[in-house]
Amino acid sequence: MEHRSWVGPVLRPSSGRVSRSSFIGNRMGLIGSKNQLMSNEKFTSGSNPKNRSRPPPAPPKGRQFISLSHLNQASAQDDTIVIALYDFAASSDRDLELVKGEKLQILSNEGDWWLAKSLRSGKKGYIPSNFVALVDSLEQEKWFFKTLSRKDAERLLLSSGNKVGSFLVRESETSTGAYSLSVRDSDSAHGDIIKHYRIRSLDGGGYYISPRMTFATLPELIHHYSQRGDGLCQRLMAPCTSLAPQRPWAQDEWEIPRESLKLVKKLGSGQFGEVWMGYYKNNFKVAVKTMKEGSMDPEAFLAEANLMKKLQHNKLVRLYAVVTKQPIYIVTEYMANGCLLDYLKTEEGSQLNLPKLIDMSAQVAEGMAYIERMNSIHRDLRAANILVSETLCCKIADFGLARIIEDEYLAQEGAKFPIKWTAPEAINFGVFTIKSDVWSFGILLTEIITYGRIPYPGMTNPEVIRNLEQGYRMPCPDMCPAELYSIILRCWRNKPEERPTFEYLQSVLEDFYTATEKQYEAEPQP
Repeated sequence: MEHRSWVGPVLRPSSGRVSRSSFIGNRMGLIGSKNQLMSNEKFTSGSNPKNRSRPPPAPPKGRQFISLSHLNQASAQDDTIVIALYDFAASSDRDLELVKGEKLQILSNEGDWWLAKSLRSGKKGYIPSNFVALVDSLEQEKWFFKTLSRKDAERLLLSSGNKVGSFLVRESETSTGAYSLSVRDSDSAHGDIIKHYRIRSLDGGGYYISPRMTFATLPELIHHYSQRGDGLCQRLMAPCTSLAPQRPWAQDEWEIPRESLKLVKKLGSGQFGEVWMGYYKNNFKVAVKTMKEGSMDPEAFLAEANLMKKLQHNKLVRLYAVVTKQPIYIVTEYMANGCLLDYLKTEEGSQLNLPKLIDMSAQVAEGMAYIERMNSIHRDLRAANILVSETLCCKIADFGLARIIEDEYLAQEGAKFPIKWTAPEAINFGVFTIKSDVWSFGILLTEIITYGRIPYPGMTNPEVIRNLEQGYRMPCPDMCPAELYSIILRCWRNKPEERPTFEYLQSVLEDFYTATEKQYEAEPQP
């Protein structure tokens, strides 16, 4: 696939003027896993206030808070035993190698990295906390995905690697202490679909889907329905597939030496630098932005980057680390399928059906709803700045560096302004708000539904500006449902305050096909 240069997004406070600068974007990727899907946001935003996500977590305490001397000190009071869910290769002399299935004693469980002792080898060291689970806990079951949302459960079960009969169990989003069973089924009219069943608990202990048949534990319930469907849509065939997660990024690895990075493959270039796929310490796959010297002041960049790294959501690209000496490097998570604009034009992307396109739109709306709640703005929302993982998870590149690009450098380079994506009030007055982002989101929806067509086909930028002033709006694209076009037109209302919120857009897009469907299947009947 040809890699194009493209411009990245900007996160800014939600009011005031913003310079018409832009910033090179990134092609990055996420290794999908049940740990990662569950870790960043337990709740997603939508029309229900209960679904609002929490504020970004405090920075992890990291490995630097425990001295090396503690490696020789076992805690006699702590007898917590965990089991390794995945293999883990040590990347430093402080780390402890993990072999899937081995048991370990936890000596300290602060932050994302835990100090542990292997009961197999007797060695001590640090392990990533998302690679282990308590012995005999539900978390060690392959089919248990704890805080996974209903929508993400559907996305995961419908992804490649799963088939009819694949299933998972998750905590109920609406009923405390209850669980939900999600199963992939086949429908002659709609293809493969996901059906959900409530798993209820008994007052005296135990669980059931149908009250005529109860079980002492969840594993017993799953075992039974794995042997026979017994009224479910399908017999439970195999747990939902999950790849090993990325190890957490340590808190003490923020400002890193340039020598720790190995640039392997150039992915793109732009006005302010290049984007590379590379490795950190030879074993952690990352994306690296290399900024041209003179494009920004290092001190201003570091101050902005420290704010940016606090924005954490599973629909925003994660900022890992920085190299602050010229030329500046920015290290982020790697997205295997590159930007959404390019992906939609590939053989695989061009075959995506309408429900998947709308689901991708809902994922972008979810990330923007988080930005909305954090009182920030994006300013350059378009398909070129949405990145796609190998599991088709869509993430918004979350860097707010445009305002610290040096004005002199901008004048020399001649920064381009994305007129066709920009709201009229931003074009005319240079004022960007979350409502101008909503306008851009409407344009992005047309990009998605047309598999990457340039907005306002056949029009020049001056023609677009003149036509918008006269009330013109892009007509409904071919194959775009009338209901979706109605949503798009709401994003393009002339008065910013009359445009919908991203919280509303997430809700309506997530429920685009399910608004009239029942939430759970009926209890199995004898």
